[in-house]
Amino acid sequence: MSGRTGIRRAAILAASVSLVLVPAPVAQAGPTGLNGPALAKKLTKNVTLEGVNRHLIAFQRIADRNGGNRAAGTTGYDASVEYVAGRLRGAGFDVSTPEFTYQVQVTDAAVAKVGATTYENIPMTFSPQTPVGGVTGTLRAVPEDATPGCEASDFAGQAFAGAIALIRRGGCTFDIKHRNAAAAGAIAVIVANNTAGPLSGVTLGSAGLVPTGGVSQADGTALFGQAGQAVTVELRFHQEDRVSRNVIAQTRTGRKDNVVFGGAHLDSVPAGAGINDNGTGSAGLLETALQLGGSPKVNNAVRFGWWGAEELNLLGSTAYVRSLTFEQQLDIALYLNFDMIGSPNAGYFVYDGDNSDGVGAGAGPYGSAQIEKSFVDYLTLEKRIPVEGTDFTGRSDYGEFIRQGIPAGGLFTGAEVLKTPEQVAKWGGTAGIAYDPNYHGVGDNLGNVDRRALDRNSDALAWVTASYAVSTEDVNGVPARSSRAAVRSAEVRTLHIEDHDHSHDAVA
Repeated sequence: MSGRTGIRRAAILAASVSLVLVPAPVAQAGPTGLNGPALAKKLTKNVTLEGVNRHLIAFQRIADRNGGNRAAGTTGYDASVEYVAGRLRGAGFDVSTPEFTYQVQVTDAAVAKVGATTYENIPMTFSPQTPVGGVTGTLRAVPEDATPGCEASDFAGQAFAGAIALIRRGGCTFDIKHRNAAAAGAIAVIVANNTAGPLSGVTLGSAGLVPTGGVSQADGTALFGQAGQAVTVELRFHQEDRVSRNVIAQTRTGRKDNVVFGGAHLDSVPAGAGINDNGTGSAGLLETALQLGGSPKVNNAVRFGWWGAEELNLLGSTAYVRSLTFEQQLDIALYLNFDMIGSPNAGYFVYDGDNSDGVGAGAGPYGSAQIEKSFVDYLTLEKRIPVEGTDFTGRSDYGEFIRQGIPAGGLFTGAEVLKTPEQVAKWGGTAGIAYDPNYHGVGDNLGNVDRRALDRNSDALAWVTASYAVSTEDVNGVPARSSRAAVRSAEVRTLHIEDHDHSHDAVA
């Protein structure tokens, strides 16, 4: 998942009312389970945890053989592309690996210096640069709580004018933190990681106001102990063009003008192998594709995408969607996103397509509410797992699809936000630690996965994908066939009664 922190509201999703067509994407059969298309039942049975885990092992070994990671622009990423594309070609898919060009920020200076001690302070994407030699001010530490730096009041009681703000990661976006600091008068911002390891591969999301960098958890803790001293921050960089690839695979069968699209990002951050983020989503999607096969008996073609350079601000998926003409975008009925579906301290989140939580970005395009309901129904009815909503924050690859009006939804098991006691009561796990304590860290390896959560979410991925491969009418706004039949039946009964009444009038 792209390195932007955001608030994850713990609000239980209210299942929205949706229109479905028989065979329905997810048709409720009562309190004990679901009825669905035979294809969905078969695919869900065939997508096993063992099959998904095999791909995770492959990603780990690829990382181990390539410097410990699978980040964009590395041999580890290229090997991941070849692994996924090769398996898909073997399963009979039409496969391509389209290239895209992007700019990377190459660091020239990444410094936070107090006295004789220099700390690595990595510039965030979209951060302004400092002059050569940096800027110097008093180090002011924002108090650490659940949402440090997320409210203007966090900066009250200290003189931030002309100072450099030190803020712990978590609770809201880096952008919000740095804007609040700038509004308080800070001339630069240092964000300290809240998990072990460096704070790299992260972004402000848009042009920043003051130079903003990130330090490791340990260095941040050391800096908090030096608050009140003079600190020099130097952040300088330049841009270079790079080329990367996505992997795109589509079934040879089904309508090509009403495509069901599932996606997951394939790259890791430079710090590690990226097995949860996002090996889990990539592996679940790959096993679903392999078990579906390249020429399944479907009404709608199914397209799968593994995105490159997601961790550099969603570059692969954005480039792909923008490369399509309006008519080609119109061929996509919906997009399903799977970014982290096996977090070790897992939550069960479904993207809030109807904005029933009333948090953040609002509802997705028409059809997103129906997609949300499909996932909610499967997890709550079939798996007996209560779910919560998660906002379309823009942190993952659904972003450009939504901007182009394509309905979207998907699954998420949480990143750096801390799990609450109420969530532990529903899902188990440990309160007060992150859903993924190794998020964007070196510890995101094969041991960093809740395989029960991965199994459940892989089943949900398979069920919803296959169901929409049979019918997307609810997303397309077409009333359910069963609903249409009921309306026709009611009309027939009304006409029969009217005819009966008219016959009595004639006799009278």
